[in-house]
Amino acid sequence: MTREHYFEARGDGRYQPTLHVQGAWSPEEQHVAPVIGLLLHALELNHPRDDLQWARISVDILGFIRRAETTVTTRVLRPGRTIELLEATARIDDRDTVRATAWRLVRGDTSDVAGAPEPEGPPMPTPDELPVWDGMLHWGGGFIKSLEFRSPGNESGRGRTWVRTPVDLVAGEPVSALAAWVGLLDTANGTAVRKDPREWMFPNVDLTLHLHRAPEGRWLGLDTKVYFGPSGVGETSSVVHDEHGPVGTLAQCLTLRPIGK
Repeated sequence: MTREHYFEARGDGRYQPTLHVQGAWSPEEQHVAPVIGLLLHALELNHPRDDLQWARISVDILGFIRRAETTVTTRVLRPGRTIELLEATARIDDRDTVRATAWRLVRGDTSDVAGAPEPEGPPMPTPDELPVWDGMLHWGGGFIKSLEFRSPGNESGRGRTWVRTPVDLVAGEPVSALAAWVGLLDTANGTAVRKDPREWMFPNVDLTLHLHRAPEGRWLGLDTKVYFGPSGVGETSSVVHDEHGPVGTLAQCLTLRPIGK
């Protein structure tokens, strides 16, 4: 039986994925969501700075992410006292597969000016207000099966969904709540699909998160819209929440193609 974590730390930046990372498009791939969480975990582990906070995480998926030992390397691209840019790369079989860059900015007390515009339409329901949702059962793979979803029931291209997991991100190393939360973000593209994934492929090639405050708790809320263009490109756009309200925005670029063509 698989132990209850997505990755096992083996030292020297090496991580062994479990069946819980299994992707939706192929049983031999890793879902990129926990890999993204792993990249942020490695940045926090290798470059700790309590005086700075994460403001943007941008991820590029460079190719097929095989479910095999994954080596993560990190570096500081732009050091600074109040602003830093860092990079983390996941490498499998001597090939870079996922790369993340992340800005982190100095902490300061801006509570006197904190605020946000009123949401369009009704506010996001809380997880406790919604039933457990089985609308993700059309997706295969161990990762989606490891998650709990709450939703009122989503429409084609439009959805409001909460997601959390009982599975730890990494065994063998201390992991922050933020890294675990970030490891759920890539579920957004599958929560409000426009077409059946058994008939159409629409994988994302990137993911960008902007934060205006740090999320709290284990629940990730996704207020999502999905757009398909006329020439093979799409977009997934989400306002991301914790149980206290919006914390930022998420965007993903999609490549569209029918299955078998």
